[in-house]
Amino acid sequence: MHKAEQWVAFQTIVAKEIRRYLRIWPQTLLPPAITMTLYFVIFGNLIGSRVGEMGGFDYMQYIVPGLIMMSVIQNSYGNVVSSFFSTKFQHSIEEMLVSPMSNTVILLGFVAGGVSRGILTGLIVTSLSLFFTDLSVQHIGLTILVVVLTAMMFSIAGLINAIFANKFDDVTIVPTFILTPLTYLGGVFYSIDMLPEFWRGLSMANPILYMVNAFRYGVLGVSDVDVYVSLAMIAGFTIAGFALALWLLNRGVGIRS
Repeated sequence: MHKAEQWVAFQTIVAKEIRRYLRIWPQTLLPPAITMTLYFVIFGNLIGSRVGEMGGFDYMQYIVPGLIMMSVIQNSYGNVVSSFFSTKFQHSIEEMLVSPMSNTVILLGFVAGGVSRGILTGLIVTSLSLFFTDLSVQHIGLTILVVVLTAMMFSIAGLINAIFANKFDDVTIVPTFILTPLTYLGGVFYSIDMLPEFWRGLSMANPILYMVNAFRYGVLGVSDVDVYVSLAMIAGFTIAGFALALWLLNRGVGIRS
């Protein structure tokens, strides 16, 4: 299959993924907008007025970058895990695998779809946040890079989850018992400098901490972690995840019986 044909195949998968979540936007785009608005009201306005400043910013400004990243992470992951598992469940993945389309194109197509939904949701949440606080992006290039890499990483993670999932219940295990706790403990609502030394050190093992802080640095210019370390961690996890996902597809794990 020539490069031009591979490009057409990639575009087809991406277009299918985008149409899929836009067609059911009340289920894919509206819930995160409502959820994050509640976070802004409860944590930002009600609790934030009692907390005061954090990191040199009022509490609402401090948590907004973390909440934006939370929406990007959850939606990029959720888009790919549900879409790829549905493709497996309906056995349409077999048609892709026997076609001249390469596994790399399949992987990139699903990941690009997840990234697009993650970024779109992040833009929606960012727009809503402007009704509650003022945001002035300090490092636009870094901000965009962190969002794209994070959305890629969790899109890949969603695909890996879908590969190993055998039933629909398996799709919800990782988000419920791993992703959600890591997100809440990833410095979204607080600075890890507030933690005792042991818990601060333990928090450094949480990959989401680096994404939240790198994005917060891009927006506000403050971070609990060195930004270059954060970028290296995010890039490393993304590359490793891509290699693992491609290896699983090439081996047919969870797909070929």
